[in-house]
Amino acid sequence: MTNSIAATAPRTLVVERDLAHPPAKVWRALTQSALLADWLMSNDFAPSVGHKFNFRSKPMPQWNGVIDCEVLAIEPEKLVSYSWSALGLDTVVTFTLAPSAAGTHLRMEQSGFGSEEDNNYRGATYGWQRFVGNLEQLLARPD
Repeated sequence: MTNSIAATAPRTLVVERDLAHPPAKVWRALTQSALLADWLMSNDFAPSVGHKFNFRSKPMPQWNGVIDCEVLAIEPEKLVSYSWSALGLDTVVTFTLAPSAAGTHLRMEQSGFGSEEDNNYRGATYGWQRFVGNLEQLLARPD
């Protein structure tokens, strides 16, 4: 297979899952700060366009553990998008929900990785697989 993407083209990481839960339940997990903290990171998120917030993780020697974000778009039970800035990387994270036979089709994409950001792209690929797995575990808990 030939890769036709130019070396300078930004890349997008995509993780998709069919979840056996209604969109309303998935939406709450994506937009309620306490639930976000359960599967992603501690935060001061609010589902309001223009709201600036942070995700906070355990600091490491090369990183203070803070991700600066701003809500870019909200469509209840359909889409939430925010900027994601950390370690000199500026990307956009978007979650899209669609009803499916199983319950909800979730699509998470993080866009804006430059061609020189292979390590960040690989790290995000690992991280989002783990985070979405955490989300699935949270959703499996009784309400």
